[in-house]
Amino acid sequence: MSRARTLKVGIVGLGRLGRRHAENLMSRVAGAELVAACSPLPAELEWARAMFQVQLQVPHLYADYGALLAHDGLDAVFLVTPTSLHPQQIIQALQAGKHVFCEKPLSLDLEDCRRVSAEAARHPQLKVMIGFVRRFDASYQDAYKKIQQGAIGAPFMVYSQTCDQYDPDGFFVKFAATSGGIFLDCSVHDIDLARWLLGNPQAVRVYAGGTRAIHQDLQQFQDVDNGVAICEFDNGKIATFYASRTMAHGHDTMTEITGTAGRLTVGSNPRKNRVEIADVHGVRNECLPSFFERFEDAFLTEVSTFVDAIRREQKLELTLDDATEATRIGIALRESLLSGQAVLL
Repeated sequence: MSRARTLKVGIVGLGRLGRRHAENLMSRVAGAELVAACSPLPAELEWARAMFQVQLQVPHLYADYGALLAHDGLDAVFLVTPTSLHPQQIIQALQAGKHVFCEKPLSLDLEDCRRVSAEAARHPQLKVMIGFVRRFDASYQDAYKKIQQGAIGAPFMVYSQTCDQYDPDGFFVKFAATSGGIFLDCSVHDIDLARWLLGNPQAVRVYAGGTRAIHQDLQQFQDVDNGVAICEFDNGKIATFYASRTMAHGHDTMTEITGTAGRLTVGSNPRKNRVEIADVHGVRNECLPSFFERFEDAFLTEVSTFVDAIRREQKLELTLDDATEATRIGIALRESLLSGQAVLL
């Protein structure tokens, strides 16, 4: 592919995150042109039609995924669909000769992860990337570079959390039956971060526990709204994960990396901006409401990195093996949560 050529992209799935990706691809990603969108839901296609018109683009809308893959000149697809659909949709796209960006997690099933990797190996000319967006956040990038430079000595322990603001409507409860549970849905980001920041060690044992502090409806799905997990690695390194759906103050993503000569912390105060409020209640700051706002720039960088890797024929640092390992650990954490026992990997 010519390096000057604009990448023609189609997006599949136009829910809350799919719309963010679509908006970025329409107007903010150099070298990419969003030429088609696909969803089985009429309301999502109507949203796409309106957005295309706002951007003065001709909409090519499909209710059928196969029809989108057959769109003339399409180079790549962005999959922002239910996790249960990811493996087969990735395989279909590869077999159709398309590059693939897919939101996390790769799958809820380890064998499906392996099927995707095997198919990708048959198409080495095609790029496949799973959306672990935190790797593309400026603060996490800075922490990673400092670790590589030896700023905290040898890193040996990570604490990382994904804590969502309490939603009285229980939005996520509606998807609990197919989410894979709190660790695969939320902590998979922290799992990937821990491996990345600790030098990609192999997990050997995990233990997880949790509680339903507010959302008792999760009992029917054998899930919890607050969970804690420990993951031990083969080189003696260790990680602790905390996931929550019940934060009163806002979305709270934080990671702490401890090394032999120091410590790095990313996001210890989930502040909305640099404004501080001082009144009769004390001194405080406002917090961001969701991961959209916290990682807005990272989502753009992530997409740009994927597009640039295709156009410039560069290797992607984030691999399918990384995504498979995050799923493997996430599945083991759920198994531990349900059994109450440590799980050996």
